[in-house]
Amino acid sequence: QLQLVESGGGLVQPGGSLRLSCVASGFEYDNYAIGWFRQAPGKEREGISCISTSGGSAMYTDSVKGRFTISRDNAKNTVYLQMNSLKPEDTAIYYCAAVRWRLCVLMPVYNYWGQGTQVTVSS
Repeated sequence: QLQLVESGGGLVQPGGSLRLSCVASGFEYDNYAIGWFRQAPGKEREGISCISTSGGSAMYTDSVKGRFTISRDNAKNTVYLQMNSLKPEDTAIYYCAAVRWRLCVLMPVYNYWGQGTQVTVSS
């Protein structure tokens, strides 16, 4: 059974860092582009970063460029999202998702989704 499990969320002060992990199982992970999305209370889910199957291509939404870095370790079936210089507006539930495409997009075209991990940025 295809499964995506996020971890690494939590409470952090503004300016702090977190690293989210997305572990995949039950499918040919190497053939799937992976995306990170987030949804804040009262807002629509937005795509914030994604990475191609090889890890050679990545995309970021403008609000996280220069602060977040996506990477993947295909040997571990894991995608990471390193989040630095966190701001209160980064507070949201963060989801990873998979689509059987070589390249990725920041649109909700992904077929498989994790359950999400809460990130709260507050002093």
